[in-house]
Amino acid sequence: MTLPAASAASLGRRAEEVLERFGDHPSLLFEGRWFSSGVLAGRSRRAAAGFVGLGVRPGDRVVICMANCPEVGLTYSALWRAGAAPTPVLFLLTEDEIRHVVQDSGAVACVTTPEFLPKVLAAAGGLPVVVVGDLSDGSPAGVVPWEQLESGDELALVDRAGDDLAALLYTGGTTGRSKGVALSHASLDAAGAAGAAASHSPGRNSILLPLPLAHAYGLLVTVCGLHAREAGRSVLMRWFDPAGWVALVEEHRLQTSALVPSMIQMLLAQPLEQHDLSCLERVSSGAAPLAAEVQAEFERRIPGVEIREGYGCTETSALISAQPNAERRVGSVGKPVPGVEVRIVAEDGTVLPAGGNGEICVRGPVVMTGYWQAPEATAHAVRDGWLHTGDVGHLDGDGFLYVVDRIKDLIIRGGFNVYPRDVEDVLLAHPQVVGAAVVGRPDTKLGEEVVGFVQLAPAATVTPEELIAYAREHLGSYKYPREIRIVDAIPLTSVLKTDRKALRVTLADLAGASVR
Repeated sequence: MTLPAASAASLGRRAEEVLERFGDHPSLLFEGRWFSSGVLAGRSRRAAAGFVGLGVRPGDRVVICMANCPEVGLTYSALWRAGAAPTPVLFLLTEDEIRHVVQDSGAVACVTTPEFLPKVLAAAGGLPVVVVGDLSDGSPAGVVPWEQLESGDELALVDRAGDDLAALLYTGGTTGRSKGVALSHASLDAAGAAGAAASHSPGRNSILLPLPLAHAYGLLVTVCGLHAREAGRSVLMRWFDPAGWVALVEEHRLQTSALVPSMIQMLLAQPLEQHDLSCLERVSSGAAPLAAEVQAEFERRIPGVEIREGYGCTETSALISAQPNAERRVGSVGKPVPGVEVRIVAEDGTVLPAGGNGEICVRGPVVMTGYWQAPEATAHAVRDGWLHTGDVGHLDGDGFLYVVDRIKDLIIRGGFNVYPRDVEDVLLAHPQVVGAAVVGRPDTKLGEEVVGFVQLAPAATVTPEELIAYAREHLGSYKYPREIRIVDAIPLTSVLKTDRKALRVTLADLAGASVR
């Protein structure tokens, strides 16, 4: 896998180059309507002028809280053309969480869609920001209609340097207030080039996009499109719906899709065999670890499809490693993409050899410029040029990377390290289990005890005791869970990762109730 020879460019210029390469063609399908690349480009140029008319200047941050729609990509392109920095937030965040992002980023404007307009207006209340919205359901006072942005002339490109801010993304905040991750044009451009090279296959040019575009993974897919080697067509879902996903693949004969593991598990509950999905060739999986059993089952039920797992984090423009086109190693997240170095480090800072588990550290052009207005946090995360990801993993002898777990999720039971993912993978291998999450609870004797939360398949009859016995057969004596709790659904965060924080709170509440 090699990268294009072109040096880093601003993302606004990349968008112009794409149109020059492929010309005007049907490029995006959304809710039954096709949008051509030329029409979208013209709209984004006019929207760029509209943003400038609202007072948006180069370097300014603009919060984007939108459901998936063509206007999300238009907003990205328009802001990059105007030299500003999109600051996307997931629509699942609360009013207080959105307000924190608006205040902390110093945003000058917010863009939203009708269903989230009341929440965004409340979050922005009293702050010096302009709110832009699609006002198909009316025109609340003080809100600028999206149509107004496109009502003027097109804006000439405001080019930016490689180290200028291109996007400000906020982390999930699972360990406190979310932090802004500053990504430069050069960082996102490098990630886009590497991602496009890793996923390219001649003739495979149709993709289904169910990911929230306001997430780092969704943004990466968007930027990869700026480095496409051939004209393609994308089908965008407003939000992920398993049955709708299956129907779109079948109807439009789509070849690829980008998913997260929780989406793949939801798709396994669909009658996949009743649909002609033979067109589907490749699915990329990221944002969270994918259990080998889930991958094998998905590929068994859709013959001919191949899941390729990659790895990244917000601080690396969502990309660190990908499966090489010529080789796939199941269980790994591929090899570091060109230009990116990975090393595994022990607690004392020693660089570990192949096979040794330690913290995954990363160096290369995809790494953030730093946390927004947080020099101490930046200095802690990036040391001697290496980003410390907080993830545990190892490299094999051929350079393939394996992610084991998050350091903060590590359970230490009686002095032994227990990685939740090891236990979860075993539980998910049980035929009556469709979801599993493992956390530690305080234990006066052992320090921590392993607790599993399990979501069962419909009509399942297995008991917690039987699941404990099953886990004991497949795990070391210090690893298997001594407690299993059956739940209706495994809680997920706003970015569809297992919400272990919520499960720890549940355990704490249960412990408190038993004391009372």
